[in-house]
Amino acid sequence: MTERFRNYPPVTKHSRERFAFFLRRLWGSLFPPEIPPDHILPEEKAIAQLNSLKKENTLTWLGHSTFLIRLDGKTILTDPFLTERASPVTWAGPKRFAPPGISIKKLPAIDIIIVSHNHYDHLDEKTIEALPGKEKIHVVVPLGLKIFFTQRDYTNVQELDWRENTSVDNIQITSLPAVHFSGRGTGDRNRTLWCSWAIVSSSGKYYFAGDTAYSSTIFQNIAKKFKSFNLAIVPIGAYEPQKMMQAFHTTPEEAIKTGIDVRAKVMVASHWGTIELSEEPHWEPPRRFKEHAAKVGIPQEEIWVMKIGETRILP
Repeated sequence: MTERFRNYPPVTKHSRERFAFFLRRLWGSLFPPEIPPDHILPEEKAIAQLNSLKKENTLTWLGHSTFLIRLDGKTILTDPFLTERASPVTWAGPKRFAPPGISIKKLPAIDIIIVSHNHYDHLDEKTIEALPGKEKIHVVVPLGLKIFFTQRDYTNVQELDWRENTSVDNIQITSLPAVHFSGRGTGDRNRTLWCSWAIVSSSGKYYFAGDTAYSSTIFQNIAKKFKSFNLAIVPIGAYEPQKMMQAFHTTPEEAIKTGIDVRAKVMVASHWGTIELSEEPHWEPPRRFKEHAAKVGIPQEEIWVMKIGETRILP
């Protein structure tokens, strides 16, 4: 099957050492890391914190690239992955070493789902099937992913190409370019689109980068359109080995450059601390993220490394 979607500007293909890499990851997944005591909020505390701020516009990190965004009375869920494995099977594949901040059954009612692309660690079938209220949820996805949701009984699903937008009440959601790829099997590579997202309301402008490599052209063009963002969620993990990962993931330093390029006042670390996907030390990404921010003169209060389950008030 030929590729349908492509990155623009074009990017260099990643190295061909994938088989050896996945063998190393299989071995590494047998030894989950020791989790620092301040990495995860207990679920009851996470729920209590979220509920205590229910009158505010807030951001909650559920782990990896899954966030709850409460904005103008709506609850948005990004890149839903809340089960044990990012895999088509239950007995193998990347396994999370940190539980979700809030389990599926205890989530608040979801009004909007936004998906960056169809990789298993960003679009989890079991999570999608388990969410209640499918007939009420507005789903916004890249081109080619509508059928994934309609086959699972969602009725309000909208596909967007890059630079197209839709509105849910007073919240405008715009699909924007990213540097990545798609595929859930051996024969569907790049048959659906990947993207980043702008979420805009009268309360502010928020950028969700999803999963991406770095491109000054793409991110500076986004800034030209939106001028600035109150906050940007940027991916900081899964960057080693660089020869393989640089074509579709940012390093922590590139994540900072992404935030600078889109002119974000606050940058939030995502895509780390949850699941074994790559070869950098598990707790290296946030350290490098903070260190590079300090190096380029960004105040630490504008760099958010959240605990899994933590809720903060949106700027």
